[in-house]
Amino acid sequence: MPNGIEVITFGCRLNAYESEVMKRHAEAAGLDHAVIVNTCAVTAEAVRQARQAIRKARRENPGAKLIVTGCAAQVEPERFAEMAEVDQVVGNLEKMAAETWSPDFGVGETEKVKVADIMAVRETAGHLVEGFEGRARAFVQVQNGCDHRCTFCIIPYGRGPSRSVPMGAIVEEVRRLVEAGHREVVLTGVDLTSYGEDLPGKPSLGQLTRRLLKAVPELPRLRISSIDAAEADDDILAALAEEERLMPHLHLSLQAGNDLILKRMKRRHLREDAIRFAAKLRAARPDIALGADFIAGFPTETEAAFQDTLNLVDEAGLTYLHVFPFSPRPGTPAAKMPQVGRTVAKERAERLRAKGNDALARFLDSRIGKAERAIVESPGLGRTEHFAAVRLKSEFGPGEIVPVTIGAREGAELIAA
Repeated sequence: MPNGIEVITFGCRLNAYESEVMKRHAEAAGLDHAVIVNTCAVTAEAVRQARQAIRKARRENPGAKLIVTGCAAQVEPERFAEMAEVDQVVGNLEKMAAETWSPDFGVGETEKVKVADIMAVRETAGHLVEGFEGRARAFVQVQNGCDHRCTFCIIPYGRGPSRSVPMGAIVEEVRRLVEAGHREVVLTGVDLTSYGEDLPGKPSLGQLTRRLLKAVPELPRLRISSIDAAEADDDILAALAEEERLMPHLHLSLQAGNDLILKRMKRRHLREDAIRFAAKLRAARPDIALGADFIAGFPTETEAAFQDTLNLVDEAGLTYLHVFPFSPRPGTPAAKMPQVGRTVAKERAERLRAKGNDALARFLDSRIGKAERAIVESPGLGRTEHFAAVRLKSEFGPGEIVPVTIGAREGAELIAA
């Protein structure tokens, strides 16, 4: 990298789009010849990979400024500051501020660490983070932080307390994105369904969704990224039932399908709650496709408890699974619980992924012969309203929404007739 700015990103979609914002800020400020590593703290493995990437980046870019930020840097700033390869450590609050970035970033700094106490942040989120997948889809972060304390999760200590962007600002932002040519908007957040708890009147995510669709009638497609069944409100169900422009695809934060494990995770729902919520979603939108996050091999998980999670895939009618083998995160209560062997956790994760692959194949097969509307992501590839990948026969421009009839399935993709 002779010049310019390289951003290396780990972790969630939100981190990926915050990386875009940082890069824009850094470029606008005139920063050059720099590597920014945006870390993830969700597992000890994620931290290990970030440290490995930092060492590699320094070897490959000996003269560049090397800046480390993200959740792992927020939670363990001194650990990264001790690395000889690192010039500056920046917190999650600081990384999003334009004034943080400058052409002489890190030069003559007496303090290597710029990390504020993110748990002390209380103000309403004052910015909207946008990220883009070409012309197809724009992501708008409407909420940040988390007030819950799941026993496996360090993220609240990296992101701080829950805070929301006011509805009016979101409406104006979405209107601007549509005017700029974006055909689909995705609402994102760290704990998206807690949206509005810190705002006057406590508007819910469902109320935000309905207001957005009413206030921006020119928006063709709105998508909600990930929701918590314990927090979802009736307005989300009503919006799904009434608004065709709200996409029939939701991703649920479930994590397990056994009540004892859910309690030890300190989740706020039980197995039957998940099944009941999935049934409510189907009643509101019969063709909805549901995904879910799961952790396999959580401490104390028996084979019978894991079987409950496997069975939940069918009982809740899940299609898209994100599966992680449990990895103890230092500083979390789960790290101190009796551990399941690493090999067992990985093996269970593979079985759960296989279950998910079968469920996805059945869902995709059910779409064969049906008429769909796909948004074009790149030449020859689109996404249906259910978020299924579809190979297109004709060339369309990115961002176009085109009618297709599904002719076949090939692996995890649909093929247009």
